[in-house]
Amino acid sequence: MNLQALAIALENRGYLASCYTCGSQLNSASFMVSLAEDHLIRFLVSDYGITWTEMRDDRELMKLEGAEAINQLQDLADLLKYRVNSNQLSDPSINSKQPFQLTVNSKQ
Repeated sequence: MNLQALAIALENRGYLASCYTCGSQLNSASFMVSLAEDHLIRFLVSDYGITWTEMRDDRELMKLEGAEAINQLQDLADLLKYRVNSNQLSDPSINSKQPFQLTVNSKQ
């Protein structure tokens, strides 16, 4: 998955998103997106592992590591492939999806 492409796609949909890579070989990355006021997701890839952290009101709601973290990030990308408005990404009860064209490089 291309984190930079995901951040750009989220920004194009009106979300605050960023992606940074570190190191001379680009082996570390930090991806963050604000889904709503005080609702933040951070995906971190480093020498220590891969983590997905979801926070609301500065409190950690969920922290996943490894394959679970990657799966959660893929779920976010999959949601973005369909037309959703700002409130829908943070609403887990969405059932209706409308096609939305988005190019995200998938490399797993």
